[in-house]
Amino acid sequence: MSAVNGTKFQFAVFLLSGLPGQEDIHLWISIPFCFMYVISIVGNSVILFIIKTNPSLHEPMYIFLSMLAITELGILIATIPTILGIYLFNSREISLNACFAQLFFIHSLQCIESAVLLLMAFDRFIAICNPLRYASILTLPKIPKMGLVCVLRGIAVVFPLPLFLKQFQYCRANVLSHSYCLFQEVMKMACSDISVNSTYGLFAKLLTMGLDSLLILLSYIMILKTVLSIASFKECLRALNTCISHLCAVLLFYTPELGLSVVHRFGKGSSPLLQILLGYISLLVPPLINPIVYSLKSKHLRARILRVFIK
Repeated sequence: MSAVNGTKFQFAVFLLSGLPGQEDIHLWISIPFCFMYVISIVGNSVILFIIKTNPSLHEPMYIFLSMLAITELGILIATIPTILGIYLFNSREISLNACFAQLFFIHSLQCIESAVLLLMAFDRFIAICNPLRYASILTLPKIPKMGLVCVLRGIAVVFPLPLFLKQFQYCRANVLSHSYCLFQEVMKMACSDISVNSTYGLFAKLLTMGLDSLLILLSYIMILKTVLSIASFKECLRALNTCISHLCAVLLFYTPELGLSVVHRFGKGSSPLLQILLGYISLLVPPLINPIVYSLKSKHLRARILRVFIK
């Protein structure tokens, strides 16, 4: 027995998991996932199509929204196929390289989405706090460069993670508790010392989402300060109304992500079901809700969507 325990096994695959204890109804659980997938793909695709085909919407706010839609489509494509594979076909196996590639795309796209939400907060900050300089600060040639910086930062920060994981031997149970691969969870399967990798993972999270959320909070403090100084109550409400869609997107993204990070690092005795539900919410709910919220709150976007469907 001691010889077996001292041996390092290199697993060829990881096993993904669905909802624990609900294996008998996996086929029924797949129905809402399919529904969410279709609605999310259609909603974000419609947003992109409307913005692309309407020159009047080629403004910074809508270009940032299209960046958000592209990022969310990427997250859906990276996660939903393995989720549906589990619930529809009981296809739980995923190779190590495929797992590493999936977690790279998931984490890098989350970093990019966080950066895009920061750009959208900056857009609202300039529009409300310094409207006279809005056109000169957020010019159309600058927007693609901002988006490129977001992409490069996400790739640069996340790229070391799969490289770290490829160096490990995996000798513990190879069953993951989620329906997709996450760095924090795969790392715990390693036999080696993971303290350095855990520290880097925390550093990467703080450098990206932590810093972005802090800057978003500061921007809204400045927006609130500016709005409260407006004499007219009607103008105050009008200014705040332009921020509601973005605030919903920020809360949908950061709240479950923060909860999942806390549970992974400090909630050793927490329910596995809680972790799984938080993971699904953080990845699948924003792509579903954000197109609906922005379509309802943006008068120009809503009018053009209705025009397309009425035709």
